[in-house]
Amino acid sequence: MPLYSYKAIAIDGAKQKGRIEAANAEQLAALLRDQDLFLTESAQTESRTAQVKLKTMEIADFCRQLAAMLSSGITLIRAMMILSQRDLKPHVKKVYDSLIEDLQRGSTLSEAMSMRGRSFPELLINMMRAGEQTGRMDVTALKMAETYDKEHRLNQKIRSATMYPIILVVLIIGVVLVIFTFVLPRFMEMFEGMELPLPTRIVMGISGFLTSYGAILAVGVVILVALLIYLFRQPGPRIALDKFKLRIPKIGKLLSTIYTARFARTLASLYVSGIPMIQALNIARDTIGNKYIESQFVQVIDHLGNGRTLSQSIAGVDGFENKLKSTIMIGEESGRLEQMLDSVADQFDYDSEMASQRMVSLIEPVLIVVMAGVVGVVIISVMLPIYQMYSNVGAEGGL
Repeated sequence: MPLYSYKAIAIDGAKQKGRIEAANAEQLAALLRDQDLFLTESAQTESRTAQVKLKTMEIADFCRQLAAMLSSGITLIRAMMILSQRDLKPHVKKVYDSLIEDLQRGSTLSEAMSMRGRSFPELLINMMRAGEQTGRMDVTALKMAETYDKEHRLNQKIRSATMYPIILVVLIIGVVLVIFTFVLPRFMEMFEGMELPLPTRIVMGISGFLTSYGAILAVGVVILVALLIYLFRQPGPRIALDKFKLRIPKIGKLLSTIYTARFARTLASLYVSGIPMIQALNIARDTIGNKYIESQFVQVIDHLGNGRTLSQSIAGVDGFENKLKSTIMIGEESGRLEQMLDSVADQFDYDSEMASQRMVSLIEPVLIVVMAGVVGVVIISVMLPIYQMYSNVGAEGGL
């Protein structure tokens, strides 16, 4: 999408400027309105780092180092210069250098970060903006470092837990292709002219098809995958796909737990920074990672604007764990909403880790059985005609 530089006015009259990606000027104005900003000037521009997206661990490291230096009394520009002089990957150093340039021109850190396109998540930009207003950027940066550290650790644990099943799936596909394209064709000549059993004819037919049309099939699969990727990037199909994910047995429960934890932790960080609840919900919504759940927030925000409590507004969201509503209700009644959201996020992080391990322990034996089944069917299909040949030879010898 094009990158726009803009000037806007906040509700309190404060002027802000920055850069943001939008399809057109109308969408730009709508995005700013979601942040309680009113567009005054805009122009399409270019960004040297608009396509550089920092990883979660890189963002956590950025926040941690920045918090340490700011709390020690080092000025912001000096802290950024020190950060950029470390041994960094080229794309990360480019982002840091561009931040320094904008800071030297008089931009705030949040404005400079927003000018980097997708380099920094919207959550971090808004949290830094809140930190600038309160004068506690070091505390904000440290809190965000902890948030992204937790997200990174959870992602790593889930990735590690799912790696073995992925390897097994790839191995199964590889074994099947080798058997059907290299091993079985060698038996075709041996069985030529024989009346083969039905299982053998089916297996040999599949082998012949893969041998003759394997390249065409591979191209077709690549095209199909590309079409599906394009299709599911469209709003309607993407929402339908994300809704279907939540209905998958076991997997849907795990995803729901992960989405709830992500939303709760983000909302807790925004709430404690003094960001208005409606704006916080708009930001937290975009961090969930499920378009179906995100699409329901129009109604959530509408309910909240009509005077309902947050727990009542969030209760109707399909895809969140039921525990989230009761936790928010307790937080509202006790005046400890931030602590309750952080607590439930930690609990859901733990639950999602345990659920992923249970799911993997279930998938592993299933995949092994599938692999054994495929190999077993092939072996039986090959052995049946061989056994038939020996039976015929024995019968002729007996005569």
